[in-house]
Amino acid sequence: MRLQDQLMQQLTAAEPEMIKIRRYLHAHPEASFHEKATAAYLKQFYQDLGLTTTDYGDGYGFVVDIDSGHPGPQLALRADFDALAIQEVNDLPFKSQTPNVMHACGHDGHTAYLMILARTLSNLKDRLHGRVRIIHQPAEEVSPGGAKSMLAAGVLDGIDHVLGLHVMSSMPTGSIGYHLNAAQTGRANFTVTFTGKGGHASMPHLSNDAIVAGSYFVTALQTVVSRRIDPFDTGSVTIGSFDGVGSFNAIKEQVQLKGDVRLMNEDTRQTLRKQITQIANGVGATFGVQVDMDYDDNYPVLMNDDDLTQQVIDSIRSADIPEITKIFDCGPQDPSEDFAYFAQAKPSSFIYAGCQTAPGENHPHHSPDFMMNEDCLLIAAKAMGSATLALLMAPED
Repeated sequence: MRLQDQLMQQLTAAEPEMIKIRRYLHAHPEASFHEKATAAYLKQFYQDLGLTTTDYGDGYGFVVDIDSGHPGPQLALRADFDALAIQEVNDLPFKSQTPNVMHACGHDGHTAYLMILARTLSNLKDRLHGRVRIIHQPAEEVSPGGAKSMLAAGVLDGIDHVLGLHVMSSMPTGSIGYHLNAAQTGRANFTVTFTGKGGHASMPHLSNDAIVAGSYFVTALQTVVSRRIDPFDTGSVTIGSFDGVGSFNAIKEQVQLKGDVRLMNEDTRQTLRKQITQIANGVGATFGVQVDMDYDDNYPVLMNDDDLTQQVIDSIRSADIPEITKIFDCGPQDPSEDFAYFAQAKPSSFIYAGCQTAPGENHPHHSPDFMMNEDCLLIAAKAMGSATLALLMAPED
């Protein structure tokens, strides 16, 4: 039997187990940098298979190496396993049992499909050429992310390529999306605190209103993208939190604002930071308030290697997987992703598996009602499995 056919048959047979694992993880989520029990659960799965797990980084990340024993390429497959600090509102038999923590982005699905794919590749390893490194990464959601410390510990030493996949509730189930070159935005976050002088609302002349200064800052920020960024570039600056809660008759002494920055061209990163910082300092000088800025430049723009990504997509098309009904260039994606650090280090490809629950239904990522069509798990496993075989398969297969 062809190796491709064996892989597909074994993955199809294991779909119920894939779903069972995903539901267990969904019911027992752990937030970024706190995934101790999750990591232990995953490691036990591999240890029961007789496979060795090796820790990398300063979090709970680890790898499993599947060596064919034959010379060939060195490939890494990566999935993240952290959840978000969100209270789930879905009424599911396997809904989150952890208060205020939820798998609201699909990382439970990423982990489940990769576990079963890893086991299947291990069963077939004698017919492969090269090595597959399975990377289970924590803390994708929160800066500095889990990828950086794993990279610093040498997780990609000797690796030629890295592949990753994200389920997408905005794409129909059955679809595989991809994009060449710049595939996802880079990101920065900032916190700025304006401190003035509090007082009674009836005597504003004796105070220095931090809310007025903060409001002016929010308004002035709108000029950063519209007047400081090339119109052919993509960027956004968002104030997601304005902490100015107080009394109706008291002038606020201090307000704190938190902002989000996105970009699709790393050349604009410093321009954005410079302009945001200048505006904050300008507001401080104009209104005579103290300015404290904490600016965190974090996830890079995710750059897909064009040749590798095209090879991945061609291999999925050639596999003629019946569950996949559409393969398309989905264009660059708005969210940021710390897989970008892997893509900086090695030629990499990051693709997408649609998981929309039904046509027209909307359960967005990072929302308390995020849901996925679990058919996407088998699709993800088969797509990534086909790409792996294309890179590591012996010519006779």
